[in-house]
Amino acid sequence: MAIDFNHTILAARDSKASADFLAEMLGLPAPRRWGPFHMVRTDNDANLDYMDQQGEIARQHYAFLVGDAEFDAIFDRIQKRKLTYWADPAQRKPTEINDHDGGRGLYFEELNGHLLEIITRPYGSGGWNP
Repeated sequence: MAIDFNHTILAARDSKASADFLAEMLGLPAPRRWGPFHMVRTDNDANLDYMDQQGEIARQHYAFLVGDAEFDAIFDRIQKRKLTYWADPAQRKPTEINDHDGGRGLYFEELNGHLLEIITRPYGSGGWNP
């Protein structure tokens, strides 16, 4: 059997609102409820499962490989919502898009502070090496 990534759990203050936000921003199908989770499924059948958590939420990073048309659509939604975005994970280059490996990439935060990244080329695929 091949080894594929299946799911991860994201802590949230409001799992439904968080899952709805992620699905809308990425243009994915509406989340579904399963037990304590609100699950967002990506096109390669991996789940991001939001679960309510009390107290402090540890920030995590999630990167999504998207096509050029999807990047444009997501970027449009970021701009329409007036969300801050950065070209880098340290968030030192606001309102910029990176061009690593001949593609495009950016970072933005979701409702719980998790850092989301969209890229059009896998890192290292065009020779870029920081």
